[in-house]
Amino acid sequence: MVDPSQMHASGADHAPIDPPVDLDALTAAERDAVEAGLLALDATGTVLACNRAAAMLCGFAPEGMIGRNYFRELVPSARVPGFYGRFLATRRGSLGPQSFEFVFGRLPAPLRARIDLRPGADGRTWLVINPLAQIAAGPSREAVLAAISRRSRAEPVDPGLCEREPIHVPGSIQPNAVMLAADAATFAILAFSANAGDVLPPDLFPPTGQRLDAVLPAHIVSAIRDGIAAHSLTDGRGLRRTITLPPRGENFHLVAHVHLGRVIVELELAPERAEDFASASPLDTELAMARLRAAESLTEAAQIAALEIRAVTGFESVLVYRFDSDWNGEAIAEDMVPDWQRPLIGLRFPASDIPAQARALYTKAKSRFVIDRDCVPVPLVADRAAGNAPIDLTFAQNRTLSPIHLEYQRNLGVDGSMSISIMVENRLWGLMIGHHRRPHYVAPETRAAATVLTDAFAMRVQEIEGKALWSERQHHLDIQGRLVRRLTRTEDFTHTLMQGDPALIDLFGATGAAIVSDDTVWQAGATPGEAGIGALARWLRAELPAGARSFVTDTLVLHHAAASAYTETASGLLAVFVGAERRHLLLWFKPEMPSVVTWGGDPRKPVLPGSGPVAVLPRRSFERWVEERRGHSAPWAPWNVDLAEQLAEAVDGVVLRQRRKIAELTGLLAEKERLLEQKDLLTREIDHRVKNSLQIVTAFLHMQRRQIADPAARQAFSETSARVMSVARVHDSLYQGDSLEEVDLGQTIQALCDDLAGMAGDAHSVAMTAETGLMVPYRHAVALSLITTELVTNAFKYAGRPDRGAHITVTVKGRKDDEARGEGAVRLTVCDDGDGMPADWESGRAQGTGLGMKLVRAMLEQIGARLEAENAGGACFTVHA
Repeated sequence: MVDPSQMHASGADHAPIDPPVDLDALTAAERDAVEAGLLALDATGTVLACNRAAAMLCGFAPEGMIGRNYFRELVPSARVPGFYGRFLATRRGSLGPQSFEFVFGRLPAPLRARIDLRPGADGRTWLVINPLAQIAAGPSREAVLAAISRRSRAEPVDPGLCEREPIHVPGSIQPNAVMLAADAATFAILAFSANAGDVLPPDLFPPTGQRLDAVLPAHIVSAIRDGIAAHSLTDGRGLRRTITLPPRGENFHLVAHVHLGRVIVELELAPERAEDFASASPLDTELAMARLRAAESLTEAAQIAALEIRAVTGFESVLVYRFDSDWNGEAIAEDMVPDWQRPLIGLRFPASDIPAQARALYTKAKSRFVIDRDCVPVPLVADRAAGNAPIDLTFAQNRTLSPIHLEYQRNLGVDGSMSISIMVENRLWGLMIGHHRRPHYVAPETRAAATVLTDAFAMRVQEIEGKALWSERQHHLDIQGRLVRRLTRTEDFTHTLMQGDPALIDLFGATGAAIVSDDTVWQAGATPGEAGIGALARWLRAELPAGARSFVTDTLVLHHAAASAYTETASGLLAVFVGAERRHLLLWFKPEMPSVVTWGGDPRKPVLPGSGPVAVLPRRSFERWVEERRGHSAPWAPWNVDLAEQLAEAVDGVVLRQRRKIAELTGLLAEKERLLEQKDLLTREIDHRVKNSLQIVTAFLHMQRRQIADPAARQAFSETSARVMSVARVHDSLYQGDSLEEVDLGQTIQALCDDLAGMAGDAHSVAMTAETGLMVPYRHAVALSLITTELVTNAFKYAGRPDRGAHITVTVKGRKDDEARGEGAVRLTVCDDGDGMPADWESGRAQGTGLGMKLVRAMLEQIGARLEAENAGGACFTVHA
């Protein structure tokens, strides 16, 4: 920035220049004698007369200027409100004679001059140009031009040189605007553009030490203050107003925003009438948006957008520039005048043409209009109290562009330009670019309309691409869902994924698919073959980081040299590991798609190294450069990777995890079976030992019985021995049976009756009828055995006679469910051939206190059984259990 001490404190002198004589009365020779440039213009700006000085200033011969339009053909950079707008106002008489300073950016050399506009005779307007000072191009510009003139060929260079250029702090603005920078807290002016004297009264220039309140209307300052309080002037949002400023009473477009603690105010002279400069109407914008909404395809929408925005802005060429995933660009649509000599449609441009920091700036500040590539930038003048920190102009609409970018435009043959960011889902999708071979002014309303139309195009892009993406993803989600449902019904995931409809190969537009499980390979479609796939799997396992689950590329040969053997079938690869162990791998292949890419110049030579103060130069050649691309496949969409990883998770979760769980459960089951076998063995051993122990007890009771003479005691020993024997028989049945929980009741009672008959002697007999295979729980078997023992031994005692023993019948059988309802599932009957029970047995039973009957009642209650008794040729007892 410039120090204000180096400026003229008086500012601009707005007093008109009074020619010494009437210009209309001068002859051609007399006009040539005047040192100032003199031109007579008609109502349209066509040159009717000029002197030699004017011709020299414009770089033309005098006769070459006559009949040509001064503002369109000779000096198009003057077709701005600050010059052409004042010319029109002078002709209309609304402002009277005009006097102002103007900086010509090109001519033979940049020139600062005083311009006088005076009405003349016969509808003429006299234009008087008084040169004030030649303006040096500056060291950077001179160095760029010198380096370009010495350059003979392009050479590769580190693109980081471009990326390090501080394009957001250029320290200057375009000359069509005036800028003030103030502290956001105090509104004290910290910096201003050197041309601020064009809009400020002489007593306020320079505005050092002033506040915004002193130079701007009070309602504007109040609106800025309110915007700061509401946080509505940050992140590219701004205050837009039209204000009137002294001393001429001209209207200005004001834009104010806040960034990094600074209030940035930009003032731009407004045309006196909207029709003076083509201005877009709301109707034009509405109709253009309607046509955009009707577009069915991306190509159609892009072409409509280019056509409509060119019609609105008046640029000679408007193109839609789209970035790819590597930030290379392609012109996908272009609308241009018939004689446009350098169409860019279909050309690709390397990422270095718009480096990273430029793309970042486009993401923040959406639009940039350049009136004149060769304009002389207006430096920012900083107050000493503001320090040396540059003013960040990221969101300033009129900041000057990078010298490298301007040189890039020169190499393209472009002067006036426009670039508007196409933001799709908050990402820089591309740019709407306008080109003009001459300086080109676009009115603020038209700039806003072009930005709105670009946003409308971005929304239509999002709709079209979103709809296509949604449809494609839904199709693949359906395939994935059907595969996962089939996986839930099988344990062989490889067969499920590789066979049937759908299969793995039906995903992602692949022409080949494979599964690697350990060292086994399954494949379908066009693949590198079993050996190639195996080697690829080993390479992936070795090269991918431990946490990486997937690998994707459309140029496999660049990563895996061995892939050169099968680029035709597998130039593209999408691979996903199943599970953290990396034993299993899913792979999809895409074939090589040889293509011809047409670049705007050699993409290998995007920028050139500079020398001295020049860090880097843009390339000069934009001739069509054709590249034949080999080893590339169709690209994989990012969602392809997500979907593939989800499928791998499903395989791992549904099949492999289930398989691991089954293996785990099988191991646990085998362990439980082993433990059960050990328990069974131990239980049988316990039953065997209990049976033996009970039999020993029974033997001791028999031995003791033989030594007792008392009949009652002998009888008690016999009954006790029988009871012990009944329990022993149950354990014997458990030991010999297949089950540790249930006992064959018929077999147990049969063995028990044989034992009891043997103990009773030959005089007594027991006839046994038992249903085979009648299994009852162990606890019930013990109770029924004890009940049987009591009933049989009682029959021996009471049914026998001195002349003969008792004959006893025991029946054991089960009952079907419909028969046993309410009656029990087992029926045990013990009958004898004695005299039967006495008549008072019922009342005696109720009061009976014998150990045997007490034991019977206890057992009946324990198993929920009941006992029936009747006389039927003897006593007959039936147990329902």
